[in-house]
Amino acid sequence: MVFIETSRFTDLLDNYLNDDEYRELQNYLLENPNAGVIIRNSGGIRKLRWAARGKGKSGGVRIIYYWAPIPDHIYFLTLYSKGEQENIDAATLKRIAKLLEKLLETFK
Repeated sequence: MVFIETSRFTDLLDNYLNDDEYRELQNYLLENPNAGVIIRNSGGIRKLRWAARGKGKSGGVRIIYYWAPIPDHIYFLTLYSKGEQENIDAATLKRIAKLLEKLLETFK
């Protein structure tokens, strides 16, 4: 499996997960790539609740990603803490979906 990060995800990552937590997330998704709930009307984009920095899953981080079974890639799109936002609004989801389209073209 290949993990691909958007620049936004990379920029935000250190704010939410340390190296060990990120490695644990990657290992979890290696075994459970479809673990996140598919966001309605997103074209398959998933949201995964993840514990981080001493907080449980319910108060932790939300990982927004897309799993492409063929060619077995996970695209990390963005992340945020539940305290900042509960759900992604429709306009943001639309922008993320457009970005995903470009990524899927690039990494065919």
